[in-house]
Amino acid sequence: MEYLAVIVAGIGAFVFGAVWYSVLAKQWVAASGVVTDETGQPSNRSNPVPYITGLIAVILVAGMMRHTFTLSGIDTMGKAALSGIGVGLFFVSPWIATCYGFAGRPRQLVLIDCGYAIGGCTVIGIILSLF
Repeated sequence: MEYLAVIVAGIGAFVFGAVWYSVLAKQWVAASGVVTDETGQPSNRSNPVPYITGLIAVILVAGMMRHTFTLSGIDTMGKAALSGIGVGLFFVSPWIATCYGFAGRPRQLVLIDCGYAIGGCTVIGIILSLF
């Protein structure tokens, strides 16, 4: 059952990301400087590699969060949601901010991508608590 929980939680975070980046698509494209086609969409949007990589990545995050939650006795939705927020806000976001800061990336990109990390980890925590 734990493998199913991890996969479902990873898919949940992936779906959250699809919604997050759909809502913030114009801002993200402008801030990231990604190459776009004539319609203003990222030119690599039909390439499956980033999507497959992203899905595998969030499944790995979900797996580690499940392991950590189990060892820490995080067993309610409230604790799992708060812990997910904490993972996104205090583990993932500082790392993103550090990398982007040294790369000279725009603040808006940092906020968009860190927002996804916080929201995605929260979704993972909530879904893991359901299993």
